[in-house]
Amino acid sequence: MLNTILKFRNLNPYAANIHSLVRQQNRKVVFPLEMESIDTNLGGASSEMPKIAPPNVWLRLFVFIFIGFVSLTGIGLVLYGWAGTLVTGIAASFGAAALANGITLRIYERGRLDDIGLDFSQASFQNLGWGFLGGLGSALIVVAIPLLTGMATLEQSAPQSHLASSFAFVALGLFFGAVGEEMLFRGYGFQILLKRWGPFATVLPTSVIFAWAHAENPDAHWLALVNTFAWGVLLGLSFLRSGDLWLPIGVHFGWNFTLPLFGVNLSGHTMSVSGYTMNWNVGPIWSGGNYGLEGSIFTLLILPIAGFYLWKAPIAVRRPFLLSDAEDGQ
Repeated sequence: MLNTILKFRNLNPYAANIHSLVRQQNRKVVFPLEMESIDTNLGGASSEMPKIAPPNVWLRLFVFIFIGFVSLTGIGLVLYGWAGTLVTGIAASFGAAALANGITLRIYERGRLDDIGLDFSQASFQNLGWGFLGGLGSALIVVAIPLLTGMATLEQSAPQSHLASSFAFVALGLFFGAVGEEMLFRGYGFQILLKRWGPFATVLPTSVIFAWAHAENPDAHWLALVNTFAWGVLLGLSFLRSGDLWLPIGVHFGWNFTLPLFGVNLSGHTMSVSGYTMNWNVGPIWSGGNYGLEGSIFTLLILPIAGFYLWKAPIAVRRPFLLSDAEDGQ
């Protein structure tokens, strides 16, 4: 299988030419949707060389989805019997996302994962940090409102051993879970559609899919799915704001990391990491029910504040490789 992929990649002159021209360009700090033209005439080559049409965007999207689906199913079947639901979900989403993005990038763009906005640089860590603070701050506000108004109380739960190791394990798992989901929903497939359709027609449909992917979570209900859709829009706009995946990863991780510290269920999953829990005195429209605060009206109301923060934060704006003018998918 690997030999076949490598042969196909080597026979794809379009991907080889474009990637060699753009790789050094895509680290510049520019507004991601204002791409300057790139000279596709290789040094010394005749300007009359026939232009090779790029692979069809729908074919690339199909390959991306197919690899992701097969990988997600395969990893899930292998792990589910002994790793549990939460660990299986995190490992399967991260593994499937890495394989789908990595293989599709290698076949069609001769690229690497950093070409979807996962490179390591000072700007990357800056965006990850600002995103994390945005997610953490949003979660703290959502938790603080019911605690300060008496709608909920924070109480110590039954004593637990190994809290430090549990905390580290959950934090690491949530980070890889955030990376995996952002690669799946804001990675290669999202970015090639963004190039073809534009922001509005890409962010909204992918946010619907993002919400649908959470529909089978324990105790999911209509408000939880509305909130998940709305946060999918916010995360999509985060990519547009920064031009990389580190900003949405930071927002996603900061939010997911903070809620379990107060004993709040996360997307229907219970994680005991702090020894505390929130007990509610009001109905599920405020508490989110067993789904957690992500199913609460508070989560929906915090979105304008989170969006304003991301608009004003000193984000390092990058050039996405797949959105460059030279990457001209049909």
